[in-house]
Amino acid sequence: MREFLHDLSDWLLGFADSDWAIAVLLVSSFTESIFFPIPPDPLLLAVAVVQQPIAALLGALVAVASVAGAVVGHALGMRLGRPVLARMFSESRVAYVDRLFERFGVWAILIAAFTPVPYKVFAIAAGVWHMDRRKFIIASAIGRGARFGTIGVLIFLFGEEIEAFLTENFEWLTIGITVVALAVGAGWYIVHRRRRHEAVY
Repeated sequence: MREFLHDLSDWLLGFADSDWAIAVLLVSSFTESIFFPIPPDPLLLAVAVVQQPIAALLGALVAVASVAGAVVGHALGMRLGRPVLARMFSESRVAYVDRLFERFGVWAILIAAFTPVPYKVFAIAAGVWHMDRRKFIIASAIGRGARFGTIGVLIFLFGEEIEAFLTENFEWLTIGITVVALAVGAGWYIVHRRRRHEAVY
């Protein structure tokens, strides 16, 4: 496992130094807000480390690309309605997002934009709910800007120290990120099942 993670680290950092890295980073950021399953954070981290002088700019560009993708998702939801949600996501996930919108409104977008929860579901659902586009964009920009901008600024300010840390601990960081992602997914599932059970009884 450690050998695989070490190879992944070498490949990611190697790709981050290629001519296509920034373009791929922005495309993945855009599509992740609509349908792509892999978040852009690991690639942003690698590219920003390699391109430290423009790391803060990269964080801002990733945030802009992500919000632009979310606007497309919002438009799809508004135009195609609930069938597009049913086609792309499970009924249980859609029902849970519906309840969050009912309870928190636009704040659900801001939270989803900043945290590891599946932002694309919220972006498309916001269109289905006909959430005001201006409020949607502002909430998305704040959440995505805080998330990706923080990565970019930190690497810009402390690039050498962060690069050394990543080089020495990339395998463990990868494991940690995987564990956190699985924990968030498990928590999402458990909370949904509990609320569904309470609704039945």
